[in-house]
Amino acid sequence: MIDVNELRKGVTFELDGKIFKVLEYSHHKPGRGKATIRVDVRDLRNGDRLKKKFNSGDSVQDIHLTYRKAKYLYSDGENYYFMDTETYEQPALSAKVLGEVTQYLMAEMEVKLTFFGNEPLDIDLPTTVDLEVVRADPSVRGNTATSVIKKVTTETGIEVDVPNFVELGDTIRVDTRTGEYVTRV
Repeated sequence: MIDVNELRKGVTFELDGKIFKVLEYSHHKPGRGKATIRVDVRDLRNGDRLKKKFNSGDSVQDIHLTYRKAKYLYSDGENYYFMDTETYEQPALSAKVLGEVTQYLMAEMEVKLTFFGNEPLDIDLPTTVDLEVVRADPSVRGNTATSVIKKVTTETGIEVDVPNFVELGDTIRVDTRTGEYVTRV
């Protein structure tokens, strides 16, 4: 059992037969009474995002997860297929379960698959990914008095705010946790 005060972003637990992963965590202590813990969670089996509220002192069931290295292979639009690098099995996860992380997936990308028993539940991406810029507005010459930011579109379709010097065809590094520009590669 895990005390709800120990729930943090990324912690996985079981409640009412469902497996949840904590996306956001907040602790609220009113002037009187017990503290409340509010968490935004994602059901790892169907991808639903929910808000849960617990009283301080409550507990939830912890679960044992295993992790395996895998490579992203392809998507058929509904499912994303990966290959376990040790057993060569090809588990699939639905787009709804993966959620927003699909926008960072590129062919042959190495990820860490999360399993509950033999059931694949989730993936962990690398902290950063390198993406090519496929659409960028032209830079405005002489606009250097302040740090100028513009939007570009990457090869996977995500839009990223970048400095003015980033051009079409450049490769940029993007943080997969925040979706922010890190550097030009």
